[in-house]
Amino acid sequence: MRDKYVDWLRALSLITVVVWHWAFTILRWSPEGPSPTSPLGFTSGLWILTWLFQVLPLFFYVGGYVHLLSWNRACERGTGIGAFVWRRIKALAIPGLTLTGIWIGIGAVVTMLFDIPWVWRVVLLVLSPLWFLIVYLVLIALLPVALWLHRRYDVLALIWLGGAALVVDVIRLRYGVDWVGWLNMILVWGLAHQAGFFYERVVVLPRRYDVAILWTGLFGLFGLVYSGLYPGSMVGVPGDKLSNMAPPTFVIVCLLIFQIGLVEVLRPTMERVLEGPRWKRVNETINRFALPLFLFHTTGMAIALGLWWGLFGFPSADPRPNLMWWLERPFAILGPLLCTLPVIYLFSRRKRVDRTPAPT
Repeated sequence: MRDKYVDWLRALSLITVVVWHWAFTILRWSPEGPSPTSPLGFTSGLWILTWLFQVLPLFFYVGGYVHLLSWNRACERGTGIGAFVWRRIKALAIPGLTLTGIWIGIGAVVTMLFDIPWVWRVVLLVLSPLWFLIVYLVLIALLPVALWLHRRYDVLALIWLGGAALVVDVIRLRYGVDWVGWLNMILVWGLAHQAGFFYERVVVLPRRYDVAILWTGLFGLFGLVYSGLYPGSMVGVPGDKLSNMAPPTFVIVCLLIFQIGLVEVLRPTMERVLEGPRWKRVNETINRFALPLFLFHTTGMAIALGLWWGLFGFPSADPRPNLMWWLERPFAILGPLLCTLPVIYLFSRRKRVDRTPAPT
């Protein structure tokens, strides 16, 4: 039986990322082409919202649980680990590579026909959110190692991954070895994924433990952020001395702990809501389209902005959000959504056609 709450958390994580990109990306236009910035750099205190809306730690956590559950079922069917990993890699890599190939093709054609050098910047902006998909694929490829660590060392694996991530931060920030920070792309996200293996044990904990987990993560966030060593935002902000996401810092580990506690505190209420027939259909629909929406949301955003700029001209050079900018946020979501849905339909239709058996 499927865990409705897990489905909801996984889909909600992807949808939150999509809506954040649509609503809170400011594109500045220059002769070199578009460059992104964020309203967080212009609005004091808004970064606190990222503690709730930077949900990639939660996505990796839920993904770890789903992979463990799927592997256990595969074992019952006699499927080997190699076949299991390869099947999951193909399911994610094929649509991602297809999208990448299409946009590289668009960039090459536009460059040859119109000699527009900044088109490659557009291609990079459209494809840049796929970085997390690459990390996710690496974690799937490392699943045999993660499962071995889980069986052999249990919770110690989490302690070691967290400790290694903290050591990386010390070497990077104290001794100025910047390149070592990129090891945390695997250590921090690997920790979040590995933590998902403990999902069922966390679920059965008494409620006071859920609250304890929440406060542990929250105190960790406050301590690290207000120490002055790390920025408060859980996403990159232009002007900050470093980003907690690129590469991830130990602050993201505390964010993960906080979010695990939060979703467990909210579990009883959300499970009652999701039991309703209307919310059940909503949950099923969101889960069906969450991954395609994530894959194609920047494509839809590029189409929407291209149409808007073609009709009304390029945006002002001043990127600072004003009252009108905030009032336009619902339209900043609606426009890309309307442009993304046809792309999802065309891609899904192509997949159905490709799977149609050839006539004999």
